[in-house]
Amino acid sequence: MQSDLPIFELSYALNTFYVLSFAILVMWMAAGFTMLEAGLVRAKNTVEILTKNIALYSIASLSYLLIGYQIMYPDAAVNSWFPGFSFPSYTDLSAEEAMTEGASISTVGGIFFQLVFVATAMSIVSGAVAERMKLWAFLIFCFFMTALIYPIQGYWKWGLGFLETAGFYDFAGSGVVHLCGAVAAFAGVLLLGPRKGKYGPGNVIKAFPGANIPLATLGTLILWMGWFGFNGGSLLEMSNVNKANTVALILLNTNTAAAAGGVGALIFSKIRYGRADLTMILNGVLGGLVTITADPVSPTPLIALVYGLIAGVLIMVSIVTFDRLKIDDPVGAISVHGVGGILGLLVVPLTNGKSELISQLLGVGVITLWTFLASFAVWLVIKKTLGIRINDEYEYEGADQEECGLEAYPEFTKS
Repeated sequence: MQSDLPIFELSYALNTFYVLSFAILVMWMAAGFTMLEAGLVRAKNTVEILTKNIALYSIASLSYLLIGYQIMYPDAAVNSWFPGFSFPSYTDLSAEEAMTEGASISTVGGIFFQLVFVATAMSIVSGAVAERMKLWAFLIFCFFMTALIYPIQGYWKWGLGFLETAGFYDFAGSGVVHLCGAVAAFAGVLLLGPRKGKYGPGNVIKAFPGANIPLATLGTLILWMGWFGFNGGSLLEMSNVNKANTVALILLNTNTAAAAGGVGALIFSKIRYGRADLTMILNGVLGGLVTITADPVSPTPLIALVYGLIAGVLIMVSIVTFDRLKIDDPVGAISVHGVGGILGLLVVPLTNGKSELISQLLGVGVITLWTFLASFAVWLVIKKTLGIRINDEYEYEGADQEECGLEAYPEFTKS
């Protein structure tokens, strides 16, 4: 056994380096969400968006480190429904101990990898409630989301709770991360209401163009890049030929689905509206990425292409439908991450013999129900106490001055 130790140490080091490198790519998605949202809101709300995103990542990092991780991955669970709570030592095993226990990566590295995922889920909420929510109300919800709401449903799947036992398959988080974030956003939007002037009498829907479409496009490309870490890193090891080949397939499928999502939205936009709507294309790309996240391992690249095309069209239809229902989502986050997440989970059994449709439906239902009820309750308490919406005057003038005392583009603002 001692003679195998050098080989084990090399494998362990390679796996840990791979996971940490991909985790950094996932962290870079925070920049993508920030740029996407800042580009799609009006100029008067830009600084508030930037503040929310840097603050939410910071809060998520601390609340998940101190509370959320212990709930999601407890040393001892009460049962498959109730996770329990225990503090880890935040120290890694020695080489001999790691080899004896069969550890493939650093424990601390695994904590960091999971931490950047929870920040992604919270970033989804930010865009959906943009331009009319109080900054501190959002940040208070951020704490509860990342410390409790997300980790509990994460435990049910990735912490080996009852969803894992029931056969629910979610490789990298179409449900655990993206659907959870979208449902939390949906609950907040229902209590928050639409932006002033967005919907007129009858079926009148007023467009509120984003202030910086180049920035939104840059944000989408950053997210596309970060997604290679999101999906590719979720295998958690690549120190042998089989694992390395699997990671390569994951990255190819991820890229293919994203590209097909953009093309699907482009073609549908041309057929339906007679023009190439860039914002819809951006969301089509993201929809393809969310969809393939549930299982980027089993499909062939050609099947991933088909999934991406379907996602690109479905996301466009969903965004338009929510608008007609007067559910105001400035960046299309609920459609991209909610509808895209559900689509991704439900197509898994088509190529993956380890999953069944009934298990996937169970996972979708449980994550949706838990996240909606828990989020709605937290949002409601905040609304009844602190309040969640800025007043009409500040909404008209923009959240930047009131919430942050800054303007993103002061040279373009009338004195």
